[in-house]
Amino acid sequence: MNSPHFHFTAETTSNGVVQHDFTMGEVTGALWSPESGADRAPLVLMGHGGGNHRKSPAMTGRAQLLVADGGFHVAVIDAPGHGGRPRTAHDEREIATMQKAMAAGEPVGEIVVRYNAHLAERAVPEWLATLDALQELPEIGTEGPVGYYGLNMGTAIGVPLTAAEPRITAAVLGLFWYDETLAEAARRITVPIEFALQWDDEHIPRTSGLALFDAFASKEKSLHVNSGSHKELPRFEADSAVRFFARHLTVSGPAE
Repeated sequence: MNSPHFHFTAETTSNGVVQHDFTMGEVTGALWSPESGADRAPLVLMGHGGGNHRKSPAMTGRAQLLVADGGFHVAVIDAPGHGGRPRTAHDEREIATMQKAMAAGEPVGEIVVRYNAHLAERAVPEWLATLDALQELPEIGTEGPVGYYGLNMGTAIGVPLTAAEPRITAAVLGLFWYDETLAEAARRITVPIEFALQWDDEHIPRTSGLALFDAFASKEKSLHVNSGSHKELPRFEADSAVRFFARHLTVSGPAE
């Protein structure tokens, strides 16, 4: 590696998928790759949800699916204050405010949007530096396409990241509130988008989720609406994400 701050710290292999833990300065991350060594395979950056971390079950499951079924490299980094990273006093205050509102049965959207915007300001530069470092790896390189996959907080971070980074050429997003600042970033995004929305979401009003989807300037954008509450996104949406990235990050995606 040319980057003095990027270090692999552990490696495990399971079912044809190699997982590397890495650090880059204070950022902790994980990279999943095909065991067969898919040189120059596309890279998918994946953002986790609030309160989770780089190797939560959802991240590990989606990463293994993307590697096994799509042949991609998949990278996740812990958001600030998550996983292996310490919380600041600001983090602690916002989390306490959120938990108090939830315990009282009050809406949390305004708090989540505000706090996630703060996290995005810190996380986007970290993602850009991580992408630079990952593209120095010979099995990834600088020529291959890059996608982004993130729901909930992963969307709060992924929208400004995708708007700022031209190397990202397709994104799967969703399950987040409309906010004018976030929508302004969405209006700068023109790459293909797949967006998930839960019709019976108890936290995110339909009109709010639909307004955020509408804000994207992409000529190709698909809205995936499913019945169910906030945490009941069907598992088959992960399969759809694999097909979406296969269409947009590989020369010839699967026929549908």
